[in-house]
Amino acid sequence: MLEWIYRGLRKRRITTRYPRVPEPAPEGFHGRIDVASGEPVSLPVAGVCPTGAITVDGAGRVSLDRGRCILCGECVRALPSVFAFASVYETAARSQHALLAGPGADPASAEPGRGTLADQAGMLRRSVHVRHIDCGSDGAEEWEIIALWNPYYDIQRLGFFLTNSPRHADVLLVTGPITGPMRAPLERTWEVMPQPKALVAVGTDACGGGLHAWGGVDRILPVDVYVPGSPPAPIAIMHGLLLAAGILTAGQVSA
Repeated sequence: MLEWIYRGLRKRRITTRYPRVPEPAPEGFHGRIDVASGEPVSLPVAGVCPTGAITVDGAGRVSLDRGRCILCGECVRALPSVFAFASVYETAARSQHALLAGPGADPASAEPGRGTLADQAGMLRRSVHVRHIDCGSDGAEEWEIIALWNPYYDIQRLGFFLTNSPRHADVLLVTGPITGPMRAPLERTWEVMPQPKALVAVGTDACGGGLHAWGGVDRILPVDVYVPGSPPAPIAIMHGLLLAAGILTAGQVSA
C-alpha cells in the first residue's frame, strides 16, 4: 500500500486528459491504413488482402474499406508506394461510406441524418450508460473496452458508466461478427433499450465482418458509430463513444 502511495506522490496525475487535451499516438502505432497515392496500379493488389477490403476499379484506382481492414499490413508490404500505416487514434466514423479511403472518398460529406444522443436528449451528455454485448469476438476488443474504466483512461470522468441492464442503457457497444446464437439476444437487447439510444460497433468484425464474409452489425441493426481496428485502441473506442454522445463531432479531435 505504501508503495502505491509513494508512486502516486511521485508521478502525480496519470489520467489522460483526452479529449480536452489531444493525445497523439506513439510513432509507429498502426491505427489505420491510408491510401497514400491515387496513382493507378497494374499489380493484382486486391488479392493481397485476406478480408477483401481492397478494390481496384477499371482505371486501376485503389480503394480501401477500413471497416473490413484487420491491419495485417500485407498491402503496405506489397505496395508501400500506395498504402501506408497512419499513427492515429481517431478512426471512428458515423457511416460506412466514411470508412472508405482512396480516390473520391470524402468522409466529411458522408455524415448520416440520424441524430446523436445529445441531439435527442441533452441531459444525457454527462450521464451516458453503456451496455456491452459480445456477439462472437475473439476477446481482443474486450480487453481494450475494459481499459476505458481503468485509472489512466477513466472514462467515468466524461460521464460514461457501464450497466448490466439494457433497460437502463443509452449506448449499446457491440463486438464480434454476430454468430448465429447471438443474433436473437442482440436484437432483444436493442429492442428493450429505451429511446433515445445509439449503437456503436467496435472492431473490424463488428464494423464489416473482417474475416467473416457475412458482414457486420449493420446487416441486422442500425449503427450510429463505427470504430474499426483489430482491435481498436482504448482512445479510439473513447472517440467513438464521444461521437455517439455528441460530445465530439466528426473531424473534431478534441473538445
